[in-house]
Amino acid sequence: MKIRRITRPPIPIRRRRDAGVAKPTITRTEPSLKSIAWQKLTWVDIEQPTEMETEYLAEHYPFHPLDLDDCRSKMQLPKIDEYEDYFFMIFHFPVFNPEARVTTPSQVAIFIGEDYLITLHQGDLKPLVTLFRACETNEKAREESMGRSSGFLLYLILDRLVNYCFPILNRVGENIDEVEERIFGENPRAALAAVAVLRRDIISFRRIIRPQTEAVETLEQKEWPVFKEDPEIYFGDIADHLRKIRDTLDDYRDVVEGLSDTNDVMITFRTNEVMRVLTIIATITLPLTLVASIYGMNIKLPFAESSLSFPIMVIVMVCIIVGMLAFFRSRRWI
Repeated sequence: MKIRRITRPPIPIRRRRDAGVAKPTITRTEPSLKSIAWQKLTWVDIEQPTEMETEYLAEHYPFHPLDLDDCRSKMQLPKIDEYEDYFFMIFHFPVFNPEARVTTPSQVAIFIGEDYLITLHQGDLKPLVTLFRACETNEKAREESMGRSSGFLLYLILDRLVNYCFPILNRVGENIDEVEERIFGENPRAALAAVAVLRRDIISFRRIIRPQTEAVETLEQKEWPVFKEDPEIYFGDIADHLRKIRDTLDDYRDVVEGLSDTNDVMITFRTNEVMRVLTIIATITLPLTLVASIYGMNIKLPFAESSLSFPIMVIVMVCIIVGMLAFFRSRRWI
């Protein structure tokens, strides 16, 4: 057993003058990568790859330059490129961004050969980071993960990353329940923003998972001599999980669309209720305003000179109100 860890060398510090204050400038002179070797298998892990790391890989491995360029790009679609001596794969896995309140993709690039596996990522995929640290510090974990073949190690990595999707998926389900309670609460207008954010989150999640499913299904359906494992059993299990996540997201999308329509109906209904009440009040007030306007004219009118004119007018107005309410009730308008 041999464990090899490549760390950063001492960092030279140069001082420069900026507004009278000397600030250090950090310059890396060697690539930053970590490596674990167990029996005949080597796992190299690179977080936040730069041109320096890709140049190191170009010098020590027979990788195509375009593949190395894809490792630094964040816009690549999931894919599997087969070469004579190795495979190059790109996958995207979901990471929830709490500030934007949306699930964003995080890319991991994988080079795999018969006796090595190289992963390049941004360091925000916790299952991948945790698995590498476990293999780095625990001999039993190294034996279980790296004791068979590079294909089995690839399966473990993908399996952990796919299983990491389920807690994010459960969080989406919990958010749907919260939005449903808001919609059927006293203020459905407050659920408008929540529905919009939830819909955007589900759409982003689906965009990540759909191409992943197709890529893993490719691993499942074809024999790969480099892996030395039965792809139908191992990668078929991962493909089943991805299909389950995809189907669940499709169901969630339908539920959110239904909740959005329901929210619109609830808001429209409550608006109509308010408009109906206001219309009834305005209709009742109209004849009262007419009577008051007539008796406000500077002309001789019945009962105008009587001391009982005010009580008589109040009685007349009350009778008008009662009569109109009775009429509305008989027509089932209220």
